[in-house]
Amino acid sequence: MPFPFLSNPHQSEAAAGVDTWLRAWGLTDDPLVAEMIARTRPAELASYNSPTMDVEVLQLVADQIAYQFIFDDRAEEVGRRQPNRLLPMLCESIRILRDDEPPSTPLGAALADLYRRVQERCTPAQAARWAWNSREYVHGLLYEAVAQTHSLPLRIGLNSSIRALIAGVEPFYPLCEAAGPHELNPEELHHPVMRRLGRLSADAAVWIPDLFSAVKEQRAGGMINLALAHQSTYRCSLPQAVTLAIRQVNSTISEFERLYGEIEPQLSAAGVSYVDGMVGWIRGCYYWSCTVPRYADTAAASALP
Repeated sequence: MPFPFLSNPHQSEAAAGVDTWLRAWGLTDDPLVAEMIARTRPAELASYNSPTMDVEVLQLVADQIAYQFIFDDRAEEVGRRQPNRLLPMLCESIRILRDDEPPSTPLGAALADLYRRVQERCTPAQAARWAWNSREYVHGLLYEAVAQTHSLPLRIGLNSSIRALIAGVEPFYPLCEAAGPHELNPEELHHPVMRRLGRLSADAAVWIPDLFSAVKEQRAGGMINLALAHQSTYRCSLPQAVTLAIRQVNSTISEFERLYGEIEPQLSAAGVSYVDGMVGWIRGCYYWSCTVPRYADTAAASALP
């Protein structure tokens, strides 16, 4: 990991805020969900990803991470058993994000609250990008459910395409922008190199936890995981597959570093801050994955065939 460890001084405050926010919307009434949040530590991930954010935006990031963990786990569970039952859950989210319709479930109410806070803190353009990226994430969960209904494992390309959608990283980029000094101008935001940096950052950020969660996903019958995709494609052991996946992650980070070095002299202060937010996701996901209890059984990978 070429980026050094950093953490936000408001981490403990954000952790307390996450607990309060989840209880307010009834999302941790289920003891299993409360246990999952305790093992996942969303405020810790937010702290590592966003070490320089002010406390207001950090809290928003931490709450959204917690929400997405809950939403993602529930969608995966429902989608694996009965994909058709997933549709009302996903459609509610789309209606909230696209049409500003009122929620009908606790999860929907939590999402509506996040969207309200984003609109209050961000510019209209930033809030629109947040909503668009969040809808992409919701659609990706449907693709994941379809993939899980087939017994044949996915190859690396298709697996990575679905993983890119369900990573849930890109909705946070507008928040990184909002935490910066100024809004990016369209030319800078949509520059081909800037767009490529966003893709590389999101991929690296989500593939890193895949290395640590491969054991958990394999035991649960999961498929959308970079290491498991390598195992399926090359018909190798899980430790060998993780090694191949590490090489892909390292190559992705190297390309990110090279492109950032090339474009940084051309960027405004807001542009540099925005890309530093992308760096934060790569760095934060690594250090969080190394210590979070959610992946505590990673060491068992060497014992698996």
